[in-house]
Amino acid sequence: MWAVLLAICLWLWLSGMAGEILAYWDDITYLSLQHVELVAWAGGLAILTAVPVGILLSRPALRRFSEFVMQIFNLGSTIPTLAILALSMTWLGIGTLPSVFGLWAATLLPIVRNTYAGLRAVPPHLLEAARGMGMTPLQTLWRVELPNALFVIFGGIRTALAICVGSAPLAFLIGAGSLGELIFTGIALDELPMMLAGAIPTAILAVLTDFLVGRLQYYLVPRGINPLR
Repeated sequence: MWAVLLAICLWLWLSGMAGEILAYWDDITYLSLQHVELVAWAGGLAILTAVPVGILLSRPALRRFSEFVMQIFNLGSTIPTLAILALSMTWLGIGTLPSVFGLWAATLLPIVRNTYAGLRAVPPHLLEAARGMGMTPLQTLWRVELPNALFVIFGGIRTALAICVGSAPLAFLIGAGSLGELIFTGIALDELPMMLAGAIPTAILAVLTDFLVGRLQYYLVPRGINPLR
């Protein structure tokens, strides 16, 4: 991904289009902040919602309902993001609130599924050892299951946030501020530099988000469980 971005930047510089794109620098910085704020709200709420749901679905009492509930969350990924945003607009009006709700709905599934899959993949002998040591179910969850599932959970979060960053430009269509303002206005006016002034920062934000979450994954997942260390 970094090689692709480097090649694009080199092409822009050699073609002379970089200067035309940088003419929108003030707009890029202002809209990038709005874009990041939108992703932070939607992604943060998705993590706070999806991780507990994934934990609940992995419990023996609710495990038989897990696939049914997963299909409900799957609607957020099956229905196009633009359609979700349009539906959100009919209930919540226009602006930031329906945009956050729509992006939140589109971001949930990878986190729920990875949380559930990570907890279900914890080796049975570890759970048996925890019970043999007298741990309660809650202690087993916090001290054994979650640390062992953390790498997989982070994988779901990385995927979800990348989807969120890439989908956030669509929020411009229902009145929220994002880099979509440059992208869609550039398309409407047939201005390639304006469109690229929104598209390139969006791609860079997606790569940076994935990189930063990957660094957190590397350092927060315990050494004995993290295959990258």
